[in-house]
Amino acid sequence: MEWRARQHGAVVFTNGVFDLLHRGHADLLAAARAAGDRLIVGVNSDDSVRRLKGPGRPLNSADDRAHVVAALAAVDAVVIFDEDTPLALITALTPDVLVKGGDYTEFTIVGAPEVRARGGEVIVVPLTPRHSTTGLLERARGSH
Repeated sequence: MEWRARQHGAVVFTNGVFDLLHRGHADLLAAARAAGDRLIVGVNSDDSVRRLKGPGRPLNSADDRAHVVAALAAVDAVVIFDEDTPLALITALTPDVLVKGGDYTEFTIVGAPEVRARGGEVIVVPLTPRHSTTGLLERARGSH
């Protein structure tokens, strides 16, 4: 990939829905940024989110979610992907570092074997307690 050849330093990749941006997301993105020189964020498309989270999601469109994530200082680029996992995107981008939140383990992160096979690093960032989109939605609905 021509883009990848022009990058200097470590490229970091993370992904998610980022439907209601909250402190947990900010902590994940800050940790991901600290792990390298360029941070690329994959954002699930609307169809992908519906398949993964159900018909009530996403609350915000993929374009809106990507716009908000791209506006953050830690983020260098955002890519919307339509698949249920970002494996094709990870394969295309060949990141040096793959970062996910603590609701995953190093062995359940999609793309981890591929990144490690190229000599890359996989990082699991601990979740920020009491900060999740599901928790926000439950509190907003009064069902906590």
